[in-house]
Amino acid sequence: MGFQSKIQKTVDLLLGQKQNLMSRILSFFLLALLGLGLVVILGTNPHSPAIAQNPPTVSNTSSIRAEGAAAIVYQQLPYLPKQNEYRRKETGEIDPEHTLISRFIRYNQDLKKRTNRYRFDWKLTLADYLGANETIDPETYPGSVTLTTNPFATDVKAIQALNRRQRQELVDLLAFIYKPQVTEKPAKTKISPTPQATPKDESGKPSLAKPGDAQLLMP
Repeated sequence: MGFQSKIQKTVDLLLGQKQNLMSRILSFFLLALLGLGLVVILGTNPHSPAIAQNPPTVSNTSSIRAEGAAAIVYQQLPYLPKQNEYRRKETGEIDPEHTLISRFIRYNQDLKKRTNRYRFDWKLTLADYLGANETIDPETYPGSVTLTTNPFATDVKAIQALNRRQRQELVDLLAFIYKPQVTEKPAKTKISPTPQATPKDESGKPSLAKPGDAQLLMP
């Protein structure tokens, strides 16, 4: 019985190690499959032709408002829907700056607390709208409290209607807008000191002899 017990323990140990190995392989496969799915959904091209051909001018990325950044996006990508026909509860008037992209930006920076300067964070936010990442709460969505109509449902449909190229251009442009702009400083010109000329004796008188001048006359 003791020998059979040892054999059974050995078999159980081997089966446990095999299950642990299979579990690790399965986890790795699922992570790779998820990454491939995000690549297919969001695209992989890091350089947008729209930015390369006509890069926008951004003066100060640290203080730019969501509405200002959205205006730059619509200037560069005019095909994007504005979705700015909603009325404010306080005034009852339409706020033309309350656009789809401004709410997209505020969702990224205010609700999810993601960084605006990195493409990866924008891709996560885009994946939220596509239903491939985190679930968006309609009750806390930008405009749900201040507007008479919650724009959540129509905003999600508008983002989902974009094709791969349009989604890629949106991500690249937003990351470019919020990227700190590096200004080249002019190179400092090194000024060499001007050699001073030896003053000439304009009196016409012969100069006095100096020690050692007599040696110059020796043959």
